[in-house]
Amino acid sequence: MITSLLVANRGEIARRVFRTCRDLGIATVAVYSDPDADAPHVREADTAVRLPGAAPADTYLRADLIVAAARAAGADAVHPGYGFLSENAEFARAVEDAGLTWIGPPPAAIAAMGSKTEAKRLMAAAGVPVLTASAQPTEADLPLLVKAAAGGGGRGMRIVRALAELPDALLAARAEAAKAFGSDEVFCEPYLPAGRHIEVQLMADTHGTVLALGDRDCSLQRRHQKVVEEAPAPGLSDTLRADLHAAAVAAARAIGYTGAGTAEFLLAPDGRFFFLEMNTRLQVEHPVTECVTGLDLVALQLAVAEGGKLPEQAPATSGCAIEARLYAEDPDQDWQPQTGRLHHIELPGAPVEFTTGRTASGLRLDSGVSAGSTVTVHYDAMLAKVIAWAPTRPAAARLLADALTRARLHGPRTNRELLARTLRHPAFLAERLHTGFLTEHAAELTAEPAGPADKDAPLAALAAALADAAGRRTHLPSGWRNLPSQPQVKRYLAADGTEHEVRYRLTRDGLRAEGHPDTALVEAAPDRVVLTVGPLRRSYAVAVYGTTVHLDSAAGATVLTALDRFPDPVEHTEPGALLAPMPGTVVRVAAAVGERVVAGQPLLWLEAMKMEHRITAPTDGVLTDLHVAPGHQVEPGTLLAVVAEPA
Repeated sequence: MITSLLVANRGEIARRVFRTCRDLGIATVAVYSDPDADAPHVREADTAVRLPGAAPADTYLRADLIVAAARAAGADAVHPGYGFLSENAEFARAVEDAGLTWIGPPPAAIAAMGSKTEAKRLMAAAGVPVLTASAQPTEADLPLLVKAAAGGGGRGMRIVRALAELPDALLAARAEAAKAFGSDEVFCEPYLPAGRHIEVQLMADTHGTVLALGDRDCSLQRRHQKVVEEAPAPGLSDTLRADLHAAAVAAARAIGYTGAGTAEFLLAPDGRFFFLEMNTRLQVEHPVTECVTGLDLVALQLAVAEGGKLPEQAPATSGCAIEARLYAEDPDQDWQPQTGRLHHIELPGAPVEFTTGRTASGLRLDSGVSAGSTVTVHYDAMLAKVIAWAPTRPAAARLLADALTRARLHGPRTNRELLARTLRHPAFLAERLHTGFLTEHAAELTAEPAGPADKDAPLAALAAALADAAGRRTHLPSGWRNLPSQPQVKRYLAADGTEHEVRYRLTRDGLRAEGHPDTALVEAAPDRVVLTVGPLRRSYAVAVYGTTVHLDSAAGATVLTALDRFPDPVEHTEPGALLAPMPGTVVRVAAAVGERVVAGQPLLWLEAMKMEHRITAPTDGVLTDLHVAPGHQVEPGTLLAVVAEPA
């Protein structure tokens, strides 16, 4: 019987496991790196053990330190979460050798699936269809996908559309894989741009029962990382669904699997499917399966680890659940990760985080952060998972899109608007899903206005000015005059770079705002402004952090920057200058000073949030200055290099 459990992980998954432990009366132990010293998962645990350092290689990837932490804290079991050491067979053996209960499959099963190349060989022998590529690819094999053999999550993956690109893709994939998984082994397989990513949730006990607990569609991805997932996978015939489940169960039986796992398949447009990999752990997207089955998958993991028996049949699924991964990133700028302080995070309608059952609202929030958390470059940029369940898929999509629109997120830029637009997109609602969906519809999902909140920016700027005035008011309303006078003036910069100048007076007859002739003020407080525009009433929740103003309304969110009326002169960036778009570490440089380069040519790579980000030449010219070298740490705005335009 497990009495105290250590989670060898951080953030959202640690909090998720702790939630079930509290329900079961199991004491909890957290581990934390120095940047995570005040993280929510640390505060929630009964006991916490420090792992000195910041980089994953020094902390969450140190099996010896984690086993020592479990012993020091008196834990009798270890749950690996996902990522980090969760699929490391040597770590699982070390846990068991220390006399602790391992919440996962046997080390031998992890090892069997630990190399994707070996896993494919085993699955082919078990009769499960697999994708294969030639060891010496030719033009006929294109396009190819280079993949890390020892991990997933999009790290160590590159698409190759021309053979000339293969050497650089292999080099980049190996470097990224080595940092993320401790192995630089990579391989190639055929890339199906219109394929769907379908996975089957498995649970197996030590008594010979293997259950397929439904399936999920995880096709909507960026950088080969999942963004939107749903259960059940839509549009599958009963026969195809049964065949997928049977193949997944056969894969688990072939390696003597126990515990929670996921068999991942690529579904081709012609209906054929191929085994991709088996994740020997709990998946990030497991909440959608919990919503449609009513099961607590973490509780089942613990029960299996204690020797319990699973039911002979999987429960029937009900309704549809969709999960959206909320990332601190900018989709408009090639998904660049964002850092900074998260001032506020709130999802109206989600009463309790990590609710494993269906809530009255149908909403669930799983988050690794809270108000006051700092998003750093050390770890993945995911802030939270927002999940909606409803009886039908269209209803779940509508509910989730609305929840994202109404969410209050104050801090780094996120992909929230893209997620909401995706869920409302006609192709998504028509179930036309494939792994290239976000690329295919990029113009509609990122370039178009996000909706009423963007069009509402001038009115939101007026609300921001009135809230600011309310905060400064003493006895009379700010701007109120007994005699006509100059209007109050405030300037704001919107996220799209548009400047909004607000001019208004508060007179005996009410609000007089230039450009808003039919707008009247109902209420103005520092944190709330209510206006009427003709027959419509508009309410804004206002929050100010320094010069940044967040305005939330039923139409969505607007973020403005308050500008000085008399700004100081600004420095102009030299044409052709390349500035660091994010904090990170320079890992490779691909050009030398004096070298002629062309627009789009890679010059260097920055590593941030466990991914490599390519910095390219902005124009044709000569690399006249290079201010960094591999190993240099840079902050946003740091001058990296200068490319002079040709004469």
